[in-house]
Amino acid sequence: MRELDRDKTIDLLNEIMEFELAGVVRYTHYSLMITGPHRIPIVQFFQAQATESLTHAQQVGQILTGLEGHPSLKIAPIEETYEHDLKAILTESLNHEKKALDLYKTLLDTVENASVYLEEFVRGMIGTEELHTIEIRKMLRDFA
Repeated sequence: MRELDRDKTIDLLNEIMEFELAGVVRYTHYSLMITGPHRIPIVQFFQAQATESLTHAQQVGQILTGLEGHPSLKIAPIEETYEHDLKAILTESLNHEKKALDLYKTLLDTVENASVYLEEFVRGMIGTEELHTIEIRKMLRDFA
């Protein structure tokens, strides 16, 4: 086992927390913008994504404060195309999930072989984000 780089880990956890909180705003916005005949299940999907992003931010924040870090009060910048058709929203969602996946993978590189708990937590989060990208890709398939 190597020693945990606490400062780098705290910085990454803060970046992830800011990104997850941006996901709350992003997915709430999307849930409000959906129209059309399939609106109800898609709205429910985005509402669930917003709730899950908040849960992830809270989990990450608990770990961050456990490492004696100070949680950021910021949210990550939210990129938007200002196109609100379903394909555009799903494409933005996929890009968001890919970025989240990259952040968690960077955190894994930092904590691997330094903390079993953090390593297992991050692996679980990576699995969750990978599942999200699979689901969104399936939703985008009809637009190909």
